[in-house]
Amino acid sequence: MKALLAAALIAAATTAHAGRPCEQKPAEAASVERGMNLAAATAKQLDASGAQVVLLARAGQDLGKYGLRYSHLGFVYREQAGGRPVWRVMHKLNHCGTADAALYRQGLGEFFLDNPHRYEAAFVVLSAELQAKLLPLLRDNQRAALLNERHYNMVAYPWSTRYQQSNQWALETLAAAADGARDRAQVETSVQERSGPALLAAERARAQAWLIRQGYQPTPLKLGAFSRLGARATSANIAFDDHPNEKRFADRIETVTVDSMFEWLARSGWGATPVTVR
Repeated sequence: MKALLAAALIAAATTAHAGRPCEQKPAEAASVERGMNLAAATAKQLDASGAQVVLLARAGQDLGKYGLRYSHLGFVYREQAGGRPVWRVMHKLNHCGTADAALYRQGLGEFFLDNPHRYEAAFVVLSAELQAKLLPLLRDNQRAALLNERHYNMVAYPWSTRYQQSNQWALETLAAAADGARDRAQVETSVQERSGPALLAAERARAQAWLIRQGYQPTPLKLGAFSRLGARATSANIAFDDHPNEKRFADRIETVTVDSMFEWLARSGWGATPVTVR
Protein backbone atom coordinates (compact mmCIF):
# COMPACT_ATOMS: atom_id res chain seq x y z
CA MET A 1 0.00 0.00 0.00
CA LYS A 2 1.53 3.31 -1.12
CA ALA A 3 1.72 6.36 1.11
CA LEU A 4 0.27 9.60 -0.20
CA LEU A 5 2.70 12.44 0.29
CA ALA A 6 0.98 15.28 2.20
CA ALA A 7 -2.21 13.26 2.52
CA ALA A 8 -1.76 10.65 5.29
CA LEU A 9 -2.66 7.61 3.23
CA ILE A 10 -3.55 4.70 5.51
CA ALA A 11 -3.77 1.03 4.61
CA ALA A 12 -7.25 0.43 6.02
CA ALA A 13 -10.04 2.86 6.76
CA THR A 14 -11.01 1.49 10.16
CA THR A 15 -10.70 4.94 11.74
CA ALA A 16 -12.28 6.97 8.96
CA HIS A 17 -15.56 7.33 7.21
CA ALA A 18 -17.47 9.21 4.55
CA GLY A 19 -21.06 8.59 3.66
CA ARG A 20 -21.45 5.82 6.24
CA PRO A 21 -21.93 5.48 9.99
CA CYS A 22 -18.72 5.85 11.99
CA GLU A 23 -18.97 2.89 14.33
CA GLN A 24 -16.15 0.82 15.75
CA LYS A 25 -17.39 -2.75 15.86
CA PRO A 26 -16.21 -6.07 14.42
CA ALA A 27 -17.45 -6.83 10.93
CA GLU A 28 -20.02 -9.61 10.76
CA ALA A 29 -19.37 -12.50 8.41
CA ALA A 30 -22.58 -11.86 6.47
CA SER A 31 -21.66 -8.19 5.95
CA VAL A 32 -18.18 -9.11 4.75
CA GLU A 33 -19.63 -11.65 2.32
CA ARG A 34 -22.14 -9.15 0.93
CA GLY A 35 -19.47 -6.48 0.61
CA MET A 36 -17.10 -8.80 -1.22
CA ASN A 37 -19.89 -10.00 -3.52
CA LEU A 38 -20.71 -6.40 -4.41
CA ALA A 39 -17.01 -5.73 -5.04
CA ALA A 40 -16.80 -8.75 -7.36
CA ALA A 41 -19.93 -7.71 -9.25
CA THR A 42 -18.57 -4.18 -9.58
CA ALA A 43 -15.21 -5.42 -10.88
CA LYS A 44 -16.99 -7.54 -13.48
CA GLN A 45 -19.02 -4.56 -14.69
CA LEU A 46 -15.96 -2.33 -14.74
CA ASP A 47 -14.03 -4.89 -16.79
CA ALA A 48 -16.88 -5.03 -19.28
CA SER A 49 -17.02 -1.24 -19.56
CA GLY A 50 -13.58 -0.99 -21.12
CA ALA A 51 -12.91 2.11 -19.02
CA GLN A 52 -9.67 3.15 -17.38
CA VAL A 53 -11.15 5.68 -14.92
CA VAL A 54 -14.67 5.92 -13.48
CA LEU A 55 -16.42 7.55 -10.54
CA LEU A 56 -17.80 4.89 -8.20
CA ALA A 57 -20.50 5.58 -5.58
CA ARG A 58 -21.80 3.66 -2.59
CA ALA A 59 -24.87 4.04 -0.36
CA GLY A 60 -23.14 4.33 2.99
CA GLN A 61 -25.91 6.32 4.67
CA ASP A 62 -29.66 6.59 4.20
CA LEU A 63 -30.17 10.00 2.58
CA GLY A 64 -33.63 9.23 1.27
CA LYS A 65 -35.23 12.09 3.21
CA TYR A 66 -33.15 14.47 1.09
CA GLY A 67 -34.05 12.70 -2.14
CA LEU A 68 -30.53 11.32 -2.53
CA ARG A 69 -29.62 7.75 -3.45
CA TYR A 70 -25.85 7.65 -2.79
CA SER A 71 -23.71 9.21 -0.09
CA HIS A 72 -20.06 8.87 -1.12
CA LEU A 73 -17.90 8.35 -4.18
CA GLY A 74 -14.30 8.04 -5.27
CA PHE A 75 -12.21 7.56 -8.37
CA VAL A 76 -11.64 4.00 -9.54
CA TYR A 77 -8.82 3.43 -12.00
CA ARG A 78 -7.17 0.45 -13.68
CA GLU A 79 -3.69 -0.51 -12.52
CA GLN A 80 -1.26 -3.32 -13.20
CA ALA A 81 -0.31 -5.48 -10.21
CA GLY A 82 1.65 -8.71 -10.50
CA GLY A 83 1.27 -8.70 -14.25
CA ARG A 84 -2.53 -8.50 -14.17
CA PRO A 85 -4.99 -5.58 -14.23
CA VAL A 86 -6.67 -4.59 -10.97
CA TRP A 87 -8.96 -1.77 -9.91
CA ARG A 88 -7.82 0.78 -7.33
CA VAL A 89 -10.02 3.25 -5.46
CA MET A 90 -8.77 6.73 -4.59
CA HIS A 91 -11.08 8.64 -2.26
CA LYS A 92 -11.21 10.99 0.70
CA LEU A 93 -12.35 9.87 4.16
CA ASN A 94 -13.17 11.77 7.32
CA HIS A 95 -11.37 10.76 10.52
CA CYS A 96 -14.07 9.62 12.90
CA GLY A 97 -15.28 12.24 15.33
CA THR A 98 -12.89 14.95 14.12
CA ALA A 99 -12.81 17.82 11.64
CA ASP A 100 -9.92 16.26 9.68
CA ALA A 101 -9.80 14.03 6.61
CA ALA A 102 -7.22 12.35 4.38
CA LEU A 103 -6.90 10.54 1.07
CA TYR A 104 -6.93 6.75 0.88
CA ARG A 105 -5.98 4.28 -1.81
CA GLN A 106 -7.87 0.99 -1.48
CA GLY A 107 -9.04 -2.07 -3.33
CA LEU A 108 -12.67 -2.57 -4.30
CA GLY A 109 -13.17 -5.01 -1.45
CA GLU A 110 -12.13 -2.47 1.18
CA PHE A 111 -14.35 0.17 -0.39
CA PHE A 112 -17.45 -1.92 0.30
CA LEU A 113 -16.50 -3.35 3.72
CA ASP A 114 -18.03 -0.43 5.60
CA ASN A 115 -21.44 -1.85 6.55
CA PRO A 116 -23.31 0.32 4.02
CA HIS A 117 -26.95 1.25 4.34
CA ARG A 118 -27.68 -0.51 1.06
CA TYR A 119 -25.55 -3.01 -0.86
CA GLU A 120 -25.72 -1.16 -4.13
CA ALA A 121 -23.13 0.73 -6.15
CA ALA A 122 -23.21 2.96 -9.19
CA PHE A 123 -20.46 4.14 -11.49
CA VAL A 124 -20.08 6.68 -14.27
CA VAL A 125 -17.63 6.09 -17.09
CA LEU A 126 -15.92 9.41 -17.71
CA SER A 127 -15.25 10.81 -21.17
CA ALA A 128 -12.18 9.45 -22.95
CA GLU A 129 -10.53 12.88 -22.75
CA LEU A 130 -11.10 13.12 -19.01
CA GLN A 131 -9.92 9.56 -18.37
CA ALA A 132 -6.67 10.28 -20.19
CA LYS A 133 -6.05 13.34 -18.01
CA LEU A 134 -7.04 11.71 -14.72
CA LEU A 135 -5.22 8.39 -15.01
CA PRO A 136 -1.65 9.74 -14.60
CA LEU A 137 -2.86 12.17 -11.92
CA LEU A 138 -4.41 9.40 -9.80
CA ARG A 139 -1.27 7.30 -10.10
CA ASP A 140 0.93 10.18 -8.89
CA ASN A 141 0.91 10.69 -5.14
CA GLN A 142 1.78 14.40 -5.21
CA ARG A 143 -0.62 15.38 -7.98
CA ALA A 144 -3.49 13.40 -6.46
CA ALA A 145 -3.08 15.35 -3.21
CA LEU A 146 -2.75 18.79 -4.79
CA LEU A 147 -6.33 19.90 -4.04
CA ASN A 148 -6.79 18.01 -0.78
CA GLU A 149 -7.88 20.24 2.11
CA ARG A 150 -7.66 18.36 5.41
CA HIS A 151 -10.24 20.55 7.18
CA TYR A 152 -13.39 18.52 6.69
CA ASN A 153 -17.02 19.60 6.73
CA MET A 154 -19.76 17.15 5.81
CA VAL A 155 -21.89 19.96 4.33
CA ALA A 156 -19.08 22.15 2.96
CA TYR A 157 -20.24 24.99 0.71
CA PRO A 158 -19.17 24.18 -2.88
CA TRP A 159 -17.89 27.68 -3.69
CA SER A 160 -15.75 28.19 -0.59
CA THR A 161 -12.23 26.97 0.20
CA ARG A 162 -12.56 27.02 4.01
CA TYR A 163 -13.46 23.33 4.26
CA GLN A 164 -13.76 20.36 1.92
CA GLN A 165 -15.88 17.22 2.04
CA SER A 166 -15.17 13.92 0.32
CA ASN A 167 -17.28 14.32 -2.81
CA GLN A 168 -16.06 17.89 -3.17
CA TRP A 169 -12.43 16.75 -3.32
CA ALA A 170 -13.29 14.34 -6.14
CA LEU A 171 -15.24 17.01 -8.04
CA GLU A 172 -12.52 19.64 -7.72
CA THR A 173 -9.81 17.16 -8.67
CA LEU A 174 -11.83 16.20 -11.75
CA ALA A 175 -12.23 19.88 -12.62
CA ALA A 176 -8.52 20.58 -12.24
CA ALA A 177 -7.70 17.68 -14.54
CA ALA A 178 -10.26 18.77 -17.13
CA ASP A 179 -9.15 22.40 -17.16
CA GLY A 180 -7.09 22.48 -20.34
CA ALA A 181 -5.65 25.89 -19.53
CA ARG A 182 -2.92 24.31 -17.44
CA ASP A 183 -0.28 21.93 -18.72
CA ARG A 184 1.53 19.22 -16.81
CA ALA A 185 4.60 21.37 -16.18
CA GLN A 186 2.49 24.05 -14.49
CA VAL A 187 0.81 21.47 -12.25
CA GLU A 188 4.13 19.93 -11.26
CA THR A 189 5.57 23.36 -10.47
CA SER A 190 2.57 24.09 -8.24
CA VAL A 191 3.13 20.82 -6.38
CA GLN A 192 6.83 21.50 -5.85
CA GLU A 193 6.28 25.09 -4.73
CA ARG A 194 3.28 24.41 -2.54
CA SER A 195 4.12 25.98 0.79
CA GLY A 196 0.88 26.70 2.57
CA PRO A 197 -2.87 27.25 2.50
CA ALA A 198 -2.76 30.23 0.12
CA LEU A 199 -1.69 28.16 -2.88
CA LEU A 200 -4.12 25.36 -2.01
CA ALA A 201 -6.98 27.87 -1.82
CA ALA A 202 -5.96 29.38 -5.17
CA GLU A 203 -5.86 25.97 -6.85
CA ARG A 204 -9.28 25.07 -5.43
CA ALA A 205 -10.78 28.42 -6.40
CA ARG A 206 -9.59 27.87 -9.96
CA ALA A 207 -11.25 24.44 -10.07
CA GLN A 208 -14.47 25.85 -8.63
CA ALA A 209 -14.52 28.63 -11.23
CA TRP A 210 -14.22 26.00 -13.97
CA LEU A 211 -17.14 24.07 -12.48
CA ILE A 212 -19.31 27.20 -12.46
CA ARG A 213 -18.48 27.83 -16.12
CA GLN A 214 -19.33 24.21 -16.91
CA GLY A 215 -22.75 24.51 -15.27
CA TYR A 216 -22.32 22.31 -12.20
CA GLN A 217 -25.13 22.84 -9.68
CA PRO A 218 -24.85 21.62 -6.07
CA THR A 219 -27.69 20.00 -4.13
CA PRO A 220 -29.75 22.35 -1.94
CA LEU A 221 -30.67 20.77 1.40
CA LYS A 222 -33.53 22.10 3.52
CA LEU A 223 -32.04 22.36 7.03
CA GLY A 224 -33.78 24.47 9.65
CA ALA A 225 -32.03 26.45 12.38
CA PHE A 226 -32.75 23.79 15.01
CA SER A 227 -31.17 21.05 12.88
CA ARG A 228 -28.15 23.24 12.06
CA LEU A 229 -27.51 24.21 15.66
CA GLY A 230 -27.90 20.65 16.90
CA ALA A 231 -25.56 19.26 14.25
CA ARG A 232 -22.92 21.92 14.85
CA ALA A 233 -23.04 21.47 18.62
CA THR A 234 -22.67 17.69 18.57
CA SER A 235 -20.45 17.01 15.51
CA ALA A 236 -16.94 18.30 14.93
CA ASN A 237 -17.22 17.44 11.23
CA ILE A 238 -20.24 19.65 10.52
CA ALA A 239 -20.07 23.43 10.10
CA PHE A 240 -22.18 26.08 8.41
CA ASP A 241 -20.00 29.19 8.68
CA ASP A 242 -18.73 28.83 5.11
CA HIS A 243 -22.26 29.22 3.68
CA PRO A 244 -23.51 32.67 2.64
CA ASN A 245 -25.78 34.19 5.29
CA GLU A 246 -28.61 34.81 2.85
CA LYS A 247 -28.78 31.11 2.03
CA ARG A 248 -28.01 29.77 5.49
CA PHE A 249 -30.68 31.85 7.22
CA ALA A 250 -33.16 30.85 4.52
CA ASP A 251 -32.52 27.21 5.56
CA ARG A 252 -30.90 26.50 2.17
CA ILE A 253 -27.65 24.54 2.60
CA GLU A 254 -25.93 23.76 -0.69
CA THR A 255 -23.30 21.03 -0.88
CA VAL A 256 -21.70 18.56 -3.29
CA THR A 257 -23.54 15.25 -3.55
CA VAL A 258 -23.07 12.12 -5.61
CA ASP A 259 -26.47 12.61 -7.23
CA SER A 260 -25.67 16.16 -8.32
CA MET A 261 -22.31 15.07 -9.74
CA PHE A 262 -23.82 12.20 -11.70
CA GLU A 263 -26.55 14.46 -13.12
CA TRP A 264 -24.03 17.11 -14.17
CA LEU A 265 -21.60 14.63 -15.73
CA ALA A 266 -24.31 13.17 -17.96
CA ARG A 267 -25.71 16.62 -18.85
CA SER A 268 -22.33 18.16 -19.63
CA GLY A 269 -20.95 15.23 -21.62
CA TRP A 270 -18.02 14.68 -19.27
CA GLY A 271 -19.50 11.33 -18.24
CA ALA A 272 -21.98 8.68 -19.32
CA THR A 273 -25.27 7.57 -17.76
CA PRO A 274 -24.71 5.92 -14.34
CA VAL A 275 -24.53 2.12 -14.26
CA THR A 276 -26.12 0.47 -11.18
CA VAL A 277 -24.54 -2.61 -9.60
CA ARG A 278 -26.31 -4.82 -7.05
